Amino acid sequence: MKAIIIGGGVIGLFSAYYLHKSGWEVDVLEQGDLNDNCSFGNAGMVTPSHFVPLASPGMVEQGIRWMFNSKSPFYVKPSLNKELISWGLKFVKSATKKHVERSAGGLRDISLLSRELYHEFEKDAGFDFGLTDNGILMLFKSAKVEEEELHMVEKATNLGLDAQHLTPAECRKLQPDIELDILGAVHYHCDSHMYPNKLMKGLVKHLETAGVRIHRNTEVTNINHEGNKITSVSTKDKEYKADSYLISGGSWSPGIAKLAGLNVPLMPGKGYSFMVHEPVKKMTIPSILCEARVAITPMNGSIRFGGTMEIGKINKQVNMNRVKGIVESVPKYFPDFKLPVPEQKDIWFGFRPCSPDGLPYIGMSGKYKNLAIATGHAMIGLALGPATGKLIADGFNEEKTGIDIELFSPGRYQ
Repeated sequence: MKAIIIGGGVIGLFSAYYLHKSGWEVDVLEQGDLNDNCSFGNAGMVTPSHFVPLASPGMVEQGIRWMFNSKSPFYVKPSLNKELISWGLKFVKSATKKHVERSAGGLRDISLLSRELYHEFEKDAGFDFGLTDNGILMLFKSAKVEEEELHMVEKATNLGLDAQHLTPAECRKLQPDIELDILGAVHYHCDSHMYPNKLMKGLVKHLETAGVRIHRNTEVTNINHEGNKITSVSTKDKEYKADSYLISGGSWSPGIAKLAGLNVPLMPGKGYSFMVHEPVKKMTIPSILCEARVAITPMNGSIRFGGTMEIGKINKQVNMNRVKGIVESVPKYFPDFKLPVPEQKDIWFGFRPCSPDGLPYIGMSGKYKNLAIATGHAMIGLALGPATGKLIADGFNEEKTGIDIELFSPGRYQ
């Protein structure tokens, strides 16, 4: 059996890994050179604690307030673009308490599966990518956010996740060499982190050594079909045929899906990150600054600072005000972390594929019996890479998946 995967990000590559492992011949068609896709600049967190989708109550109101602040962590660029308007209307409709409650168990299950699979992959692949099980710290400074986080601790505990409320003193004991200015924290022991750059480069090498064919700088220009079956995909100079096909093109997935006559609502959410060398290695536990929505992760002898969600068209502009927003927020929580604003050449940016209900698309397309879709993971693409790949392979092999993926149906907006 042969599979063609359109898109060589973390989702496509882990799908290739599990398909090849189960006996498939696999070709990956990637429009770029695989040196800098979205997962390279990721915060590197594997987060069962993130069981609340982006589309949630309060996010609409908060998002409107943030739109008037050029340094805010969330921004929707006003536009008459019909895709953005359609996406926004769906987002507002999804941002309900009922949607959050319905999504929590599924997001927990797929995240826990992914965490387990990362440990299995580490042993199987035999290379180090810094996988560490120290959990993450949700740091907060205000009584309002403390109340929200304690409510989340209760929900997490009810979902069977290991979460602990910490006082500032308890938090300082975990990393005694770091000065903190916080009201408190929540330690999610269920979470892990890694160095994404090592993971992605090692994964590509592992796949190619195993015999997976990765075609770089190969953009799909047409998807050919007869009835309810995909027959081939075309690039500008070649036609590729297989038994089954997967669209996993990240933020470019809607355009790819349109080639097959499918509607996959997504908007790119641009995020920024930068690295600061930290030879002393005082920080051992990743943190999320709750009010600022900034992620801080120790990795490879440095610390990665990342954040912002800028919903709009794909573009290559670096909005320095958003980067300054990240820089200025850090010393409010870590007073001895006084960061310079990085030079533009040292700032990474990438586009997170955001579905309007905040849930990924994972599964068979519905319209074609041999086409699957895996995209829309927003900020948790790296976290859910192995689980998504395994679920796609299970689907192609017509095996029962380990978890219920109806919640993530790609046909929910068809």
